[in-house]
Amino acid sequence: MSDLIYPAKIPEPALRRLPWYLSYVKLLKSQGETIVSSTRIAKKIDVSASQIAKDLSYVDISGKTRVGYDIDDLINVLESFLGFTKTHRAVVFGVGSLGGALLSDSGLEQFGLKIIAGFDLNPAIVNHTIHGIPVFHSNEFTERNREIKGEIGVLTVPPGVAQEVSDYMIRGGVKGIWNFTPFRIRVPEGIVLQNTSLYAHLAVMFNRLNG
Repeated sequence: MSDLIYPAKIPEPALRRLPWYLSYVKLLKSQGETIVSSTRIAKKIDVSASQIAKDLSYVDISGKTRVGYDIDDLINVLESFLGFTKTHRAVVFGVGSLGGALLSDSGLEQFGLKIIAGFDLNPAIVNHTIHGIPVFHSNEFTERNREIKGEIGVLTVPPGVAQEVSDYMIRGGVKGIWNFTPFRIRVPEGIVLQNTSLYAHLAVMFNRLNG
């Protein structure tokens, strides 16, 4: 089983924290701030200042001693490093409640993910549009993707067909899969896989609530 492949030199936990820092410094910029220290970020994000400094050492930016980081520079570097400045074309397989919501979420484009099409078997939604995005029959994917060139497949199908559909998407040309199903699919080497199980996160939250 594969998981999302990151640049070799940055640990996954550090990479997962970088969007937190980006979100906070963008908020500071909207409030007119121009400089931020790792200590200030630490107080807001609940991560130690030394950890923040270490995380930021993986990206191409350095702060000034006892002053901090230029906010504009930090935003630009983080957005570029995280891939948010490049547009990644994606397709959604399984346009049910979750898949349909993702098609309607224009906010994803702020982070570089542009959903260009949905694919489903339901005749009630095939050949219709959701938020201006066309939904095609799943059987058309291989042919359609030669034209639309989706590189990321968003998987929101029932768990029982998750592996079959992921194999189909890979044959059709996707290079990465964002898996929202609870099924742990397997992908060939060279295909990027990110599992985002809503059910697993709910299980953790419920367990802690009952603990």
